Amino acid sequence: MKPLIPAEVIQARIAELGAELDTLYGDDEVVVVPVLKGSFVFAADLVRAMRCNVTVDFIGASSYGESTKSSGEVRLTLDSSVSLMGKQVLLVEDIVDTGLTLAYIQKFIKSRSPAGLRTVALLDKPARRVAPVELFRVLFRIPDRFVVGYGLDGPGGLYRNLPFVAVL
Repeated sequence: MKPLIPAEVIQARIAELGAELDTLYGDDEVVVVPVLKGSFVFAADLVRAMRCNVTVDFIGASSYGESTKSSGEVRLTLDSSVSLMGKQVLLVEDIVDTGLTLAYIQKFIKSRSPAGLRTVALLDKPARRVAPVELFRVLFRIPDRFVVGYGLDGPGGLYRNLPFVAVL
């Protein structure tokens, strides 16, 4: 597969985002909450690029199942295991497509009364947006194509291990 976004370009943008988040959060503790499964690679590289006080917890949600198109029904597959009340929360998403899953998760986290909630996404596909979402930073905007790699999977869960993002 030919890279749509090469690995070295991804890593450079993550380093920039990590430095920006360090400045933003300063000495505050930040709970980084990757949305499983797709954002685990992005989140791992991002927390290594951050020098501020970071803890990590996970949340899982799905609206795709085994399909390459969103079903429109969001399922929570894993809840966070720590209290988010009064904490700075950085939600890490792999790709924002229709926005349905992310809008659901943002509302869910806000119900936990964090001190602040920001969302960063590796990829944004605005052409398919049907639900409004709040995004602090997006590393790459992409066309309406099905992409894999760098944590994003294709049919059967394949291609997550690619170090770049490619069109399937």
